[in-house]
Amino acid sequence: MAKYLETVCGGLPPELCEQLFKEQYFIKIKLDKRKFGKEVTVIEGINADQHELKELASKLKSKLATGGTVKEGRIELQGDHRHRVKELLVNELGFPEENVMILD
Repeated sequence: MAKYLETVCGGLPPELCEQLFKEQYFIKIKLDKRKFGKEVTVIEGINADQHELKELASKLKSKLATGGTVKEGRIELQGDHRHRVKELLVNELGFPEENVMILD
């Protein structure tokens, strides 16, 4: 994301540019049921490239001590982690709270 931000923001400080970039996202967190009643937390709306999504997924998996993957531009985590994911995205990763929504 750093290379992309440099080209888009021109002369703005990197911290300010990154915050402006994060405010453009509208992130949806929902729970899907899979085979055999397994639950999967799905995070959609982060329009980063594949490498950055994998990096974000890795951070979330580490913090939540769970498995997961990146598929079709979204992050899938094993288990029901909707509220904890929102908390992590807002408090630790700097996404605006009004842009992160849990769908029931």
